[in-house]
Amino acid sequence: MHYPADEVSASGRRLLVRRLLNSVLICLLTVSAAALTARAQSADKILKQATRALGGEKALKNIRSWQARGTIRRLSDGATGSWQAAAMLPGLYAVTFDLQGFEISQGYNGKSGWMRDSRQGLRTLTAEAGRDFQAEAQYRNTRWLDYKKERAKVTAAGQSNLDGRPANAVILTTARGVRLKLHFDPSSGLLLREEVPAGELTQVFDYSDYRAIDGVQEPHAIRLTVGAEKYEIRLSQITHNRAPERALFDFPKISNEPLPDIPALLREVSANEDAIDQLLEKYTYTETITQRELDQNGNLKDKETQTWELTFYKGNRIRRLIAKNGKPLSGDELERENRRVEKRVREIEKKEAEKERKAQEREVGQSAAGTPNDEGERISIADVLRASRLINPRRERFRNRDVIVFDFEPLPGYKPQKKYEKFFGKNAGAIWIDAADKQVARVEARLIDSYKIAGGLLASLREGATFVLEQERVNDELWLPTRMDINLSVKVLMVKGLNIVLSATYGDYKRFNVDAERERLKDPVKP
Repeated sequence: MHYPADEVSASGRRLLVRRLLNSVLICLLTVSAAALTARAQSADKILKQATRALGGEKALKNIRSWQARGTIRRLSDGATGSWQAAAMLPGLYAVTFDLQGFEISQGYNGKSGWMRDSRQGLRTLTAEAGRDFQAEAQYRNTRWLDYKKERAKVTAAGQSNLDGRPANAVILTTARGVRLKLHFDPSSGLLLREEVPAGELTQVFDYSDYRAIDGVQEPHAIRLTVGAEKYEIRLSQITHNRAPERALFDFPKISNEPLPDIPALLREVSANEDAIDQLLEKYTYTETITQRELDQNGNLKDKETQTWELTFYKGNRIRRLIAKNGKPLSGDELERENRRVEKRVREIEKKEAEKERKAQEREVGQSAAGTPNDEGERISIADVLRASRLINPRRERFRNRDVIVFDFEPLPGYKPQKKYEKFFGKNAGAIWIDAADKQVARVEARLIDSYKIAGGLLASLREGATFVLEQERVNDELWLPTRMDINLSVKVLMVKGLNIVLSATYGDYKRFNVDAERERLKDPVKP
């Protein structure tokens, strides 16, 4: 029954107001508690809930390969076509779709990532695009289940809002700094959205229509957003553990301009590397090494920077530290560094004198054993080539120059000539050779098996370490490095595990008088 306002007593109005305030306060406390619970929930708990919701860790890890097929529709114009994707351990991944005759394919074959479309043709993925796609390939195989083993980091990102629906967000950051953002339903634990970087773009996958396949919940409806374009994908078939054909992931075969004689090309590359060793004695340049680490929030942060001056002397590399974190060395630090360089030069002179003495006695004086240290004999790209089998040759453009690209993998039955060649025999990746100069422009490698130093007594590098080196032509005379990236996990003295993320840039190339530089090395105090 409704009463006019002036007929309600004052005490009644106070009671109504008190009840209203109590109700509002209870609501606020409930919402706040829920928000705090969501915010406080750890990333591990969110991922464990998701793992259970999808079918459990055992069922998920039992999937060694998967394939999915369906249809795709572009929302901007209604264009339709077929869509298929597949993944297979240890990290292979491929996805292909066409839209009324326009085809796009991407694949990662364990050595390099590639992309082909009807507009730009076939190409190898490099830089951020290659790094991001390799990270996506690994994620499509193992999800977040092995993130600790893969040296990734997960952090809770609070609650997100997906078209009015709340979700728990987690950021998965790989050891190479690739950040994938995952959103999960707070109630069911199912994955609702993925934000996956792809070079300059971000792919957003929204999932729905989950159905059980072999005891694992699989989404059959996907809404994909890439830049300004939106797509709808409907899956009609998902299969587990029916190994796809390996050709699905391999670099597509192309019949284009004929390739040069491969053995002859490699001989030229090796010969040019040897010629560079001679020219290097006339050059000095700087190397700036930046050590990075993932912070608690999964951000890759600079930890320390060192700048070195590099000089080659009698076939040996000498590194002189000249700055730390962008600041020149102090007087005491410079003095210690000068003494170290003096000692190194004396060791080289002694070594060369001993070699000359043995040569006069008609004995072999040059040892090929041992792993060179930072200031040992220069390890050339030829060392990589000797221990590798080159496959999938193709012609491409890289940094506005024509290149010949190969994938490489360990050469079966190869017997290392030098101990450190064992390391190269455990790598797979891709190599870019400049077609005109017959020089290596880029190498991207991944350690596919653990590598023990001194039988594992000193250190052991874990599988999955990555290495990238780029070079370019300097002074129209020789090719020198411009950038190097190293990402690895090493176990030292069988006890301590370290994650190392290094980036090195090179520059300030200078040609100098060899005799004058030798005198300066012997007495570093002189200008």
